[in-house]
Amino acid sequence: QVQLAESGGGLVQPGGSLRLSCAASGFPSDYYTIGWFRQAPGKEREGVSCINSLDGSTYYADFVEGRFTIARDDAKTTVYLQMNSLNPEGTAVYYCAGTDQVMDVIIPYDPGEYDYWGQGTQVTVSS
Repeated sequence: QVQLAESGGGLVQPGGSLRLSCAASGFPSDYYTIGWFRQAPGKEREGVSCINSLDGSTYYADFVEGRFTIARDDAKTTVYLQMNSLNPEGTAVYYCAGTDQVMDVIIPYDPGEYDYWGQGTQVTVSS
């Protein structure tokens, strides 16, 4: 059974940084994709970034503009999202999501492509 658990959210001032973590377990094979999504109040869930298990290739949404970095540990059990230069538009619940498909065959920013979800972690960007 696939399990995903996020951590690392909190309150940060505009211009600040946070690192989110997603502890992943239970994928039935080495072929999967893990993504980060966010949902602000009153808005739809949107894709932020994802990483491919096979080769570590990555995807970033346009609004990231080079400020975020997705990475994984050597054991491929934890995926990180380093977020720098945060602005108030970054205030949202951030979710870790997983699918048994590799990134090459999915629409990486589409929440419907992902079968497994964590509980979410709140990120608030405010002074």
